[in-house]
Amino acid sequence: MHTEAAAPPRTLFQKIWDDHKIVEREDLHTLLYVDRHYVYDGSSSRVAFELLAERGLPVRRVDRTFGAADHFVPTLGRTAAEARDAERRFMIEAFDQAVATHGIVGFGLGDPRQGIVHVVGPEQGLTQPGMIVVCGDSHTSTNGALGALAFGIGASEVCHVLATSTIWQRPPREMRITVDGTLGNGVTAKDLILAIIAKIGTAGATGCALEYAGSAVRALSIEGRLTICNMSIEAGARFGHIAPDEKTLGYLAGRPFAPRGADWDAAAAFWRTLPSDSGAVFDREVFIDAAGIAPMVTWGTSPEDASPISGRVPDPADAPDAARRSSIQRALDYMDLVPGTPLTEIAVDRVFIGSCTNGRIEDLREAATFLDGRKVAPSVRAMVSPGSTPVKRQAEAEGLDRTFLRAGFEWRESGCSMCLGVNGDEVAPGERCASTSNRNFVGRQGPGARTHLVSPAMAAAAAVAGHFVDVRQLADRAGARA
Repeated sequence: MHTEAAAPPRTLFQKIWDDHKIVEREDLHTLLYVDRHYVYDGSSSRVAFELLAERGLPVRRVDRTFGAADHFVPTLGRTAAEARDAERRFMIEAFDQAVATHGIVGFGLGDPRQGIVHVVGPEQGLTQPGMIVVCGDSHTSTNGALGALAFGIGASEVCHVLATSTIWQRPPREMRITVDGTLGNGVTAKDLILAIIAKIGTAGATGCALEYAGSAVRALSIEGRLTICNMSIEAGARFGHIAPDEKTLGYLAGRPFAPRGADWDAAAAFWRTLPSDSGAVFDREVFIDAAGIAPMVTWGTSPEDASPISGRVPDPADAPDAARRSSIQRALDYMDLVPGTPLTEIAVDRVFIGSCTNGRIEDLREAATFLDGRKVAPSVRAMVSPGSTPVKRQAEAEGLDRTFLRAGFEWRESGCSMCLGVNGDEVAPGERCASTSNRNFVGRQGPGARTHLVSPAMAAAAAVAGHFVDVRQLADRAGARA
């Protein structure tokens, strides 16, 4: 009797890819259907809408396209008129005009749902397991925390998706990072992803679809998972995702755009089929012990330039090769750091809590816990910009704003803010900033700015001490379990 061979086990990535495949060419380039497309007040979206207008094309699926004003919005006001200059006002107004022209739901200034696009999608229940999600911003990978395939695209691709709801892609290699064990006291999702990037390097997952797995990843809240997937791009990956589980379903249940009733039951049943099958093969596997991870801080100008807070500024002479030696030396010159300096002796001038990496309510609660009853050091200027207006309102309802204000922080409106400094929130030349954002590139937070990436807890502790400290020394006294 003839029996068909069992289908080979598939990864989460392969299941979603196969489900969205329209046509595949001989060179493996594949036309994929796009479930959700996010636009924002940035150049990629603006150029794409201009191209659409030049060609006289409509947005094909308005119901699957959503926008958020975030990059250029002022955090000391809620109108375009309060933007820092005419260029920024133009970007905000161009976004408003584009979404209005095409009838797109746009969470602009004044909308109670406004926020950073990578925060808004999950928060509103727009991002769901099994979807393909795109946006003209590299940190779209954030959405992969909910079991979606999410990635950033360029302006011409944005135009193509607007016009067709499809995108051409070539299947990437697949990589899985398994983190087992328990994260220690004071160690957060931000520390975990910085430790991963420090281990594999910013080219460690170049071009890969990167799945995070293991008991330590499953133990993270959804907000922690969003942080992990957000910085996948800093490890070189194109995609970063985590298999959906009951925690994912619990997070999505009842959100504004999530399915309801019988539709929810059907969706949930499908979502439970998505995790990678036992025996699924990845091109590369990395295994990490969660117990070995400490609170992290970057010292250089790349996210891979990170060390445990107990460490010291590295000596270029100890680098394994000439290229790395030169890279470390350039970074230390820009950061004005001396080899051998304990990281706990590095003083900070600014502290920024926010961004699509660490601007969610859990992040603000974490930071506030370490600020309760404490004051920001006189030499430090500190600010908070929540990841969305709903996050800001929830924080205020919980009294977190009062905790930040009593400590000496500025309490701002929501937006990308000081993460990349295009809205006027900048670090002054030569100033050193402890930042909960995702990139510490040269000039990222302003010309001549020196950025150190840390968790919200580490940022709050640095604001109080005026220099980096091992937050584990404060965690027990603060009663915190990050």
